[in-house]
Amino acid sequence: MSCIRFTTAAQRAQIQRDAAAIDAADAAVLHLAPPVTDSKLARLRLLAQHASPGIRQSVASNRHAPADLLATLAADPEAAVRGEVARNESAPVELVERLAQDRDARVRCWAVLNPGLPSSAVPALLEDADPQVRRLAGWRREHAAV
Repeated sequence: MSCIRFTTAAQRAQIQRDAAAIDAADAAVLHLAPPVTDSKLARLRLLAQHASPGIRQSVASNRHAPADLLATLAADPEAAVRGEVARNESAPVELVERLAQDRDARVRCWAVLNPGLPSSAVPALLEDADPQVRRLAGWRREHAAV
């Protein structure tokens, strides 16, 4: 199953010709995301159990992944999977807060950059043992005030 589409040279040429005639609002309407169906959610749940960490990462980054599924993936043994949950802007706030205290610095880095992380959690990250987490927390504090 693939979500990649291949267009022919003729189709690409037509798209380029039509692009000039369509304004941004019309283009947005033409390319609306399909509705989230029970079938899609079932596929996400199935793929979240896949042996490949890369597949689980993909599920963790999906903005339509249900909160309970993200909670399961937030406990994944692979830091890369937990990191995708931490950066997912659809993840519940309490989950992002928990991942901001993860044992892996990369996960904490993603959590501090997630806009869903409450600003009240940033001061603790300014004191983090990892210099990159501290730098990102400082950046977040500076840019939150703007």
